[in-house]
Amino acid sequence: MAKNQRKNGLTAVVLLSVAGGMVGLAFASVPLYQLFCQVTGYGGTPKTGADVQAAESKGQADKRMITVRFDANVNSSLPWRFQPLQKEITLQGGEQTLAHYSAQNISDRDITGTASFNVTPYKAAIYFNKIDCFCFTEQKLEPGQVASMPVSFYVDPEIFDDPNTREVKTITLSYTFYRVKQEKDGKGKLEAKAASNPPAEKERGS
Repeated sequence: MAKNQRKNGLTAVVLLSVAGGMVGLAFASVPLYQLFCQVTGYGGTPKTGADVQAAESKGQADKRMITVRFDANVNSSLPWRFQPLQKEITLQGGEQTLAHYSAQNISDRDITGTASFNVTPYKAAIYFNKIDCFCFTEQKLEPGQVASMPVSFYVDPEIFDDPNTREVKTITLSYTFYRVKQEKDGKGKLEAKAASNPPAEKERGS
């Protein structure tokens, strides 16, 4: 009898441990997925942070060239004009480059926006190293105000040697601005309409 009780108790402990582990994984899944995307470039997410610094240390300039095109979009709920100040830049592998976007609030009130971005083709994102940019930072513009928004980046020359990407000659860096709704407690959040609209409903810049 005592032996059976010990066996049942051990089984209960194992089952509780498994259940607890599953709950922990559920809560950790979103940040872990975001980290995975940043490290690997999965889903068109460029590498950032420590990964950029590590890549930059070996990103010596390469004679081979690649073109980066710039795309700008504005969600329909945000009354801004947003556009790149250059259509494209051709650069060497490993060459750090600065590009600029411009945003203007064309409404009669202060409005805060925030931008998301991606890189296409997706398979090239792991080699696109974004050093600094305006993405995911709330940008508040007064009526009529124009703001310059720079982005610093380089393309890892290993893109030329990877069999999966060596045919890539052009990369597109695309940003989309959404409106941030300001709550009474001072915290901002994306408006539900802005978060749910697909890219096809956005106003495309030049």
